[in-house]
Formats: sequence, structure tokens, C-alpha cells
Amino acid sequence: MKRYLEVGKINNTHGIKGELKLTLWCDGIDYLKQFDVLYLDDKGEKPIKVLSVRFQKNTAIIKLESIDTIEKAEQLKGRILYCNRDDAEIDENANYIADLIGCYVVDIDTEEEYGRVDDVLNYGSCDIYDIESWGKHTLIPAIPDIVKEINTEYQVIRIKKMKGLFDEN
Repeated sequence: MKRYLEVGKINNTHGIKGELKLTLWCDGIDYLKQFDVLYLDDKGEKPIKVLSVRFQKNTAIIKLESIDTIEKAEQLKGRILYCNRDDAEIDENANYIADLIGCYVVDIDTEEEYGRVDDVLNYGSCDIYDIESWGKHTLIPAIPDIVKEINTEYQVIRIKKMKGLFDEN
């Protein structure tokens, strides 16, 4: 499992004192507020202290230590910020998308393998797993009627197949 996870992308500066606009790739501002330190790399070698985080117009405004001018902030535009998963608290039944990608999807009753999770999409009502098998993609809603068990440690998601979910060929 990846230890350092993407939380968002710095897309612009905000004001002249070094604040940054961050497009969130995590669950939301409350998740982001858990962190005293974020990272400018996915290996945890470039930590940067978080001074403040607030929400404004569908984006986060973040203030990082030592970024105190617009010139310094400009240098971070386009960068991805990462968190250390060990510093976060998530709900017991929640999973990181990074842990779901690559999981095998199998039938809970027959153990038939349907493919692997290639991506996790969300258009509002629920997550949608993009399952890839031999170049073919199938989208399945991640709802309790279908997804019965997720075990990211063993990289297996067990589902209850519903009529029309996969082609019957």
C-alpha cells in the first residue's frame, strides 16, 4: 500500500502573501485539516508544514510554512500535495481509492473473477468502479446491494452480480 497519498493539486496563488488555491482530490476540507504536515513528493522526502486551511468557492485555500510571497507561491503552481496516510483518521469502513485500484473483483457466490479495478469514478451519488478485463471496461456502482466485501490487504473485492451488470456472453 502506498504510504503517501495525493490530496490535491495547487492550481493557483491566492493574494500576495503566499496563500495557494488547492483543488482537492481527497474527501474534503475536513480530511485535509487533519494534517500539520503535507509533502511535495510521493516519498515523504519534502515535508512542508501546514499553517492554515480554509474552504472557498469549491477549492481549498492553504497556507504553507515559508511560502510568504506571491513569488514563492508561483513556484508551487501545478504541484501535487501528498499526505502521510499514517497521520490520517478515516472511518473504519472507508477505503482509499489508491488501495482499491488493482483489486481483483470476484463473485461472492461463485468466486468467478470479473477483472481488476482500473479506476474509481464519482459523479455524485456513489463511487463507480471501472473494472478492466482483457481490455474491456465495465462500470459497476459501489453500492451495498452489489459490493459485499472489500479486503484491500488481499486486494479482493467481492460482489453480488446483478442482472445486466456484465454481458451474459
